[in-house]
Amino acid sequence: MMVESVVSFTVERLGDLLIEEANLLHGVSDQIKKLQIELKRMRCFLRDADRKQGEGGETMKNWISEIRKLAYDAEDVIEIYAIKVAASGSMIPFYKLKHAHKVGNKIISINSQISDITRSLQTYGLTTTTTRDNEESHFALETQRQLRWSYSHVAEEFIVGLDEDIKQVVEWLINQEDQHCQLVYICGMGGLGKTTLAKNVYHYSSIRRHFEGFAWVYVSQQCKKREVWEGILLQLINSPTKEERDEIRNMRDEELAKKLYKVQQEKMCLIILDDVWSNETWDILSPALPLKSTKSKIVFTSRNKGISSHVDPKGLLHEPGFLSAEHSLALFQKKAFPSKDDPEFTICSDFERLGRDMVAKCAGLPLAIIVLGGLLATKETINEWEKIHKYIASYLIRGDVHERQSRLAEVLDLSYYDLPYQLKPCFLYLSQFPEDFEIPKNKLIQLWMAEGFVSSQYETERGETAEDVAERYLSSLISRCMVQVGQIGSTGKIKTCRLHDLMRDMCSSKARKEHFLYVIGRSQQNNSINNVSSSSSSSSSPSNILIDARNNGGVRRLALFLDQHVDKLIPFPPNELKNHQHLRSLVYFHDKKCRVESWKLLKDVFENFKLLRVLDLEGVKGSKGQSLPKEVGNLLWLKFLSLKRTRIQILPSSLGKLENLQSLNLQTVDKVSWDSTVEIPNIISKMKRLRHLYLPNWCGNVSGIMQLENLINLQTLVNFPASKCDVKDLLKLKKLKKLVLNDPRYFQKFTEIFIPNKKLECLESLSLKTDMLSFPDQVVDVENLVLGCPSLHKLHAEGIMEKLPKAQLFPPHLSKLTLWGCKLVEDPMVTLEKLLNLKYLSCWEMFVGKKMVCSLNGFRKLEVLVIRGFRNLEEWVVENHAMPCLYRLSICDCNKLMSVPDGLKFVDGLKELEITWMPKLFQTRLGIDGEDYHKVQHVPSIVFFN
Repeated sequence: MMVESVVSFTVERLGDLLIEEANLLHGVSDQIKKLQIELKRMRCFLRDADRKQGEGGETMKNWISEIRKLAYDAEDVIEIYAIKVAASGSMIPFYKLKHAHKVGNKIISINSQISDITRSLQTYGLTTTTTRDNEESHFALETQRQLRWSYSHVAEEFIVGLDEDIKQVVEWLINQEDQHCQLVYICGMGGLGKTTLAKNVYHYSSIRRHFEGFAWVYVSQQCKKREVWEGILLQLINSPTKEERDEIRNMRDEELAKKLYKVQQEKMCLIILDDVWSNETWDILSPALPLKSTKSKIVFTSRNKGISSHVDPKGLLHEPGFLSAEHSLALFQKKAFPSKDDPEFTICSDFERLGRDMVAKCAGLPLAIIVLGGLLATKETINEWEKIHKYIASYLIRGDVHERQSRLAEVLDLSYYDLPYQLKPCFLYLSQFPEDFEIPKNKLIQLWMAEGFVSSQYETERGETAEDVAERYLSSLISRCMVQVGQIGSTGKIKTCRLHDLMRDMCSSKARKEHFLYVIGRSQQNNSINNVSSSSSSSSSPSNILIDARNNGGVRRLALFLDQHVDKLIPFPPNELKNHQHLRSLVYFHDKKCRVESWKLLKDVFENFKLLRVLDLEGVKGSKGQSLPKEVGNLLWLKFLSLKRTRIQILPSSLGKLENLQSLNLQTVDKVSWDSTVEIPNIISKMKRLRHLYLPNWCGNVSGIMQLENLINLQTLVNFPASKCDVKDLLKLKKLKKLVLNDPRYFQKFTEIFIPNKKLECLESLSLKTDMLSFPDQVVDVENLVLGCPSLHKLHAEGIMEKLPKAQLFPPHLSKLTLWGCKLVEDPMVTLEKLLNLKYLSCWEMFVGKKMVCSLNGFRKLEVLVIRGFRNLEEWVVENHAMPCLYRLSICDCNKLMSVPDGLKFVDGLKELEITWMPKLFQTRLGIDGEDYHKVQHVPSIVFFN
């Protein structure tokens, strides 16, 4: 029940306010504490109501609606009071007392209404006897419980029953004689594993050897021809230069289609079009996809089987079936019992009996089975399993395909209702992101924190940072298979996450029904989202959304999808603004060509929504050189502000009033550029609660020295403005975990701040980035660097290095190392191979010598090695048992290297070998008939790029 989460978070929010804003709440703190007590009692009744959901009819629904509104009203009254007190510091004591008395009366009234509802609930038969007071401590132990959970970072970890399907599709694709094999369709209902099947085919070893070019593109319902064509072409070219990218982006549609068409005729390519919804989609894309006079092939995945007969009836259609009872149980056990493969592990007969019975109700749908398994992996007792069994037995019945889909929805619903109250808003918050959107993990965590989904009390009670808790929340959602992992970083950490489309449909429906979040714009075109259950009270048209929101206390969270031309940033008519003044979150998504007429449009936002906690404008572009309106200073409660890539280049001094900001993103462009400058007044030091600060590439004319030493909570600092600050101030940022410097003129000053007993003890990620063309002679004192940052996990350093420090001087947990332009004379591998936890090593012009050796037992944990621009390297030796964990090797632009090392034949785990810009003789030797082929014949994927 989401209203329980609303009440629970209001209780926590009031506690946070009493701690953090004691000075602003003077005079009403006693009433707030009483309100907390009433809400805690209410929470206990709600938990009993949750167990009896469905028994109360309209009466219960009305109570729930009233409780939600009262919880929101309580928060609003207190935050508005705090804003008025903060904005009127000079108010004479009499008026302050009068205002506090007025607010106190409002809180007393809310308390009275809560008491009335509590009595009504008691009359109805709900009690507080069945509380779950131990739920928080139970959730606190989740880290330990995760030891028995399985983390499906990729769906491929849970493949059962697809071997024959994979074999069949692979056989069709590598068949050169049958011309009908040029098109393969994988069709079936949602949740059947179509994409999983396509992914396994795409990465299959014989497929990787057979084709010369590969492209995977997600099409979806909102197919954008231009984006799809560009995406395919860039992948087929592989590692395109900046010039090639710019050329492609500047092509007219006709030129782009012709170029892509020609590439597929010249090379043998495999293209996967994932999630094609309609015949019209193919008609739009087909001018760039040849079906004749080519050896390239295309694979479709779709829920619409009719596409096969429309595109080419002679193409081969594969329809994955529902899993057999045996395969269903095997898939379920992989997820529900992650220790099953341990020879000493046995499944209790009662668990197996209940599992078999529940799995049978999932009707062989892989997604339903995985979600159910993820749910039961968190249940450790027979009693807990029996409760889930009882629910499934009551609601899931056998039937035809439509009923199968209905039962899947029930399983998805069950996974939501079983979430601890802390996780429900975190999950519903994902409904604002577009279909197939790669959600950046770090940004998501910062948004959750700004919304108050992670209480600051955790930092003192449990010794975790709020970011740690939020990451644990995300891991919980992933382990329950409610959220999928998107991109994984080079060291194995999650970079992005996403929602399966069926899970997203359910998430969107729940968010609307709970009046948690509203979406206006592009997502309304998504048919699957519009097909909400009849119980949903809101339709997706903007006018109906506003009416529904007004009837339920106003909009509190809003996601807006902007078109190409924007002449207003608020969808509410002027007479509606007062009904939505309690807006807490405003997030914008946009078309790539979106342009804002003038940033003065933001004045309406700043003047009308003073309770905003989140304002995300990332990527919404205006004209260069414009200013952010000074009215931004009204948003005293704002905790997350992103102006990333907005082209706003002048910030007002009123920004300094935002003392509650936790995350501020002012980044301009992704790459370092001298014209990426933003004029920032010297006000950053006032934002003492900042935890994550992303500055533009270059700060403008700051008056005086920019003070950062007051930012005692800062964890992330990207683009440290060394020319505007005292570099020594960095040593005062005791919680700093990530630091990026992009001004090479100050690298030497930075390394000099580290003297005995002066270190950045908590720093885990450090990047010293430069434009090597502008600063070719930049020198980096890497020894001082590693000694001053003993906790580093990631280091990216660009510049000349006289020599590397001894291996024992490097941070012990260093797992990712990028060294560019070092031009070392001595073989660097002698040192680097001794770094015990190094997993990723990327080098460009790191070594200028002729011979390089990777020794016996060196690089014990290295998984990825990238060698580029070793222009003088003639001989590379890899001794037996070196790099035993190497998975991917990339060799680029080493023109004097004649062959790969003999020792590669002993690297059994090597799966990917990329050869780029290497002499033709080098490539020829690696061919099937080449003299070096025996060294790499065990590698499934060998790809050549020029």
